[in-house]
Amino acid sequence: MQKSGFLIAVLGCALSGLCACSSLPESGPSAQDVQQQQVDADQGLRYEVVDIDPSVVWALRRRGYESFSSRFGDRALSPEPVIGVGDSVTVTIWEATAGGLFSAPLAAEKIGAGSNSAMIPEQVVGRDGGITVPYAGRIHVAGRTPRAVQQIVQKALEGKAIEPQALVSVTRPVSNSVSVGGEVTAGARVPLSVKGDRLLDVLAAAGGVRAPVNETFVELSRGPTTSRMPLLTIISNPPENIYLHANDVLTLVRDPQTFIAYGATGRNAEIPFEADGITLAQALAKAGGLLDERSDPRGVFVFRYEPESVFRAIRPTSPLLAHDRLVPVVYRLNLADPNSLFLEQSFHIANRDLIYVSNSPSTELQKVFAIISGGIGPIGTAASVATYVK
Repeated sequence: MQKSGFLIAVLGCALSGLCACSSLPESGPSAQDVQQQQVDADQGLRYEVVDIDPSVVWALRRRGYESFSSRFGDRALSPEPVIGVGDSVTVTIWEATAGGLFSAPLAAEKIGAGSNSAMIPEQVVGRDGGITVPYAGRIHVAGRTPRAVQQIVQKALEGKAIEPQALVSVTRPVSNSVSVGGEVTAGARVPLSVKGDRLLDVLAAAGGVRAPVNETFVELSRGPTTSRMPLLTIISNPPENIYLHANDVLTLVRDPQTFIAYGATGRNAEIPFEADGITLAQALAKAGGLLDERSDPRGVFVFRYEPESVFRAIRPTSPLLAHDRLVPVVYRLNLADPNSLFLEQSFHIANRDLIYVSNSPSTELQKVFAIISGGIGPIGTAASVATYVK
């Protein structure tokens, strides 16, 4: 009786000490904590918990990057190229018969196209928008097509040259080019052709991309507007391969898409997509799945900041909605429901999402038993020693 009384007394002390502890060690909030703590002490909503169901999956299909086609409003050819300041231009002039202003022997001193012709050396269009043509003076060419400039030159030479004919060529179209930089093989100004050039044509002219295609994003700036899209989306969706305009700026950015796996998963880490996009099912598989001995299948969460326009379609009356503000959202999936296995194959993971799997309530009980069993060993030893001494 004395031995059992001793054990009970020591065990009572151990349990009292355990109850006095504020909490057991945890890797994160429980499923219940995530639900309850979305409201702060002042009854304000800190974030919103949304159960993943077919309506949520459908609403999130609209989520994604902006469309070049819709943002820039056209998929048509760019306007006919015009001469601009900084372009290099050559002018060749022909006369009907010899003996004129541009006939031999003047032509023999220049690189001409015939005895009755002369080529004016290459000129850069000045800041005044003009070039100089002998006997015609200063000709304003900026903002005009080569054909229009030809007519102006011919008219200016009427009565001076013998039935003059002019040919204007833009040898270096600086103003009618696209700047390409970033993760490209050779960043450069790429001249646009008269037939029109699409985005992928210009990238090919710049030597292609250096980074993996699935990690490359294209930023297109046109005037004050800038938009960004994954390169793979442009490749797989031809309408997004829009025609570029003069002075557009293309910047290729390498941005590996990753998500963070945390909690009761086989792998806690920042994990790359290694693809154009992945679903929640694929992400959990990459994270090693749920741990049988720890995880709560009812507590699979995706933490994300959603654009206001996207979240409005899910919770139109949410108090967290504000114009142009990112909304903190926690998407919850109950994997104890077999139907959720279909939903997780349709729910797409976004870049920088945090996937959290909470511990099962039984895990906390296991910790208690582990602490008690760890204390019973020394207690039994002490009891045995006490009995032996007696």
